[in-house]
Amino acid sequence: MVVHAMKIPPEVVITGVGVVSPIGIGADAFWHALLAGESGIRPIDLFDSSGLTVRFGGQIPSFDPKLYVRPRKSLKVMSREIQIGFAAADLAMADAAIASDRIEPERFGVVFGNDMIYADLDDLESTYRRARREDGSFAYDQWSEAIHEELHPLWLLKHLPNMTASHIAIAQDARGPNNTIVLGDVSGLLAVAEAASVIQRGWADVMLAGGTGCRLHPTAMVARGNSQLSKRSDDYEAACRPFDRDRDGLVNSEGAGVLVLESREHADRRGARIRSRLLATAARCEPRKLDEPPTGRGVQLVLREALRRSGLDANSLGHINAHGLSTIVMDRAEAQAIAAEVGGTPVTAPKGNLGHAGAGSGLLELAASVLAVEAGTIPPTRNYQTPDPECPIQVVHGEPLKGRPGTAIAVNFGSMGQAAAVAIAAG
Repeated sequence: MVVHAMKIPPEVVITGVGVVSPIGIGADAFWHALLAGESGIRPIDLFDSSGLTVRFGGQIPSFDPKLYVRPRKSLKVMSREIQIGFAAADLAMADAAIASDRIEPERFGVVFGNDMIYADLDDLESTYRRARREDGSFAYDQWSEAIHEELHPLWLLKHLPNMTASHIAIAQDARGPNNTIVLGDVSGLLAVAEAASVIQRGWADVMLAGGTGCRLHPTAMVARGNSQLSKRSDDYEAACRPFDRDRDGLVNSEGAGVLVLESREHADRRGARIRSRLLATAARCEPRKLDEPPTGRGVQLVLREALRRSGLDANSLGHINAHGLSTIVMDRAEAQAIAAEVGGTPVTAPKGNLGHAGAGSGLLELAASVLAVEAGTIPPTRNYQTPDPECPIQVVHGEPLKGRPGTAIAVNFGSMGQAAAVAIAAG
């Protein structure tokens, strides 16, 4: 009988961090803004927001896509979330000090988490007007004709979620596995899990794992409505208050984060700086109906699995980077799940600084924890002032926290019950 030794999967390390966020572009600017407790929430001026009841959000200031996107003509077929995702990938590659022409193209891939991308009103307005009859009704046949005559033939490429990963792969000459995950708020962490799995399966040496989202698009804001939004227009920088007793809703935002993942062997071979090690990933789900509040069971299960796979426990875990949406029911469910699984482990929630960028939030938050375990410092949660008895967790606030183990678990969960987690440790 022939006995085959089980092959140990390669260790996955994080060697680059790229961030495009409301509080800073680039890992250093982002990190220093987090430590200082800066806010990225400001009045929206990407478009005329005067018709909205909530006119503030986590808007990225002074972002110029021309500084990053190549070839320049690609801008015509890139939505804003594709542009910021592309820029974050460029920044991650620079941070990793790795040039794509020094990587074997077939061993280099991309996985991205994306939201659905809404159509621009400017593109559709004229076609809608052509299809409107004198009595105010809508003529679908006329609209179909107008669409064919007036829209650019490549218009749809701006709105396909998989185009972020596609543009990045073309620009970086990444010919390895390429994938896109569209599952709401957990998309980014699931992209990290898939990218790490690709390396562990031996299919690639280097992967770009990212997430991007823009919840400030006017069509998206109208479609989602404002029932879940904070209404603190008189003090918008204090509007997003994860786990605080006085929270009154989430704050829409935009942003993108990208991590460079490598096999340990590849990173060591090129003498790379290792920002952190990826210990484990996990995904679970708590299926529920829309008219039922979340119980947090999905969060509890995903934390339990991440702890099991990583070998961590409540004593060796440095901090939790929470979803921290700042709504009453979601924060309550998440906090109770965290308390049940890891007790008094410190919790930080960057949405207090950033707002909620949908599929982009998971990577921004994980990037914060990568930088935190490297620096040995956990950034505080902005706007957390009054503990909520129904959120029985130890929220880091006021000042950064030092002296904790160099490990962390980032967790996200969606309104329909999906949950994802990524465990990391200092390099």
